[in-house]
Amino acid sequence: MSRLKEKYEKEILSELQEELGTPNPMAVPRLEKIVVNIGVGEAIQNIKILDAAKQELSLITGQWPAVGRSRKSIAQFKLRKGNPIACYTTLRGKRMYEFMVRLVNIVLPRVRDFRGVSSRAFDGRGNYTLGLRDQLVFPEIDYTKVDQSRGMNITVVTSAKTDSEAYALLKKLGMPFGESS
Repeated sequence: MSRLKEKYEKEILSELQEELGTPNPMAVPRLEKIVVNIGVGEAIQNIKILDAAKQELSLITGQWPAVGRSRKSIAQFKLRKGNPIACYTTLRGKRMYEFMVRLVNIVLPRVRDFRGVSSRAFDGRGNYTLGLRDQLVFPEIDYTKVDQSRGMNITVVTSAKTDSEAYALLKKLGMPFGESS
């Protein structure tokens, strides 16, 4: 079992239950999954770019990504329905907790001019989405083998009903929220 999950069960669960005034410990918010997505629009012209993105995402997350395809055709972008334009992985269980620890303790502090993540990136249903501009902040990526810089979205899905509950959960899990955001 990962240390973060142990810490959640031993300390954070009871603290959150008290803080949120929840009588039932099963109703306390918890992490459900983390989705990491890389959009690769250039894959329309060159499919090899998607293969490189898949390789990097598998190094970052520890599991092989699925390919996301376009839902509809857009003539201005020369995009046809069904074209592969993204890759994503869904992390659950042990891998999810390990990724969360790496994200909070290693990756986010390596972001240039980092002053904390925005507390306004919640979706209204207790989920948090974070955008990274560059994949090089992950220590698994060898910068000599990177052909181009790719951004990614990381969505942390929680069982919280409101953004304030999710904020309290992520704050306890170590998410470094900025003061001015």
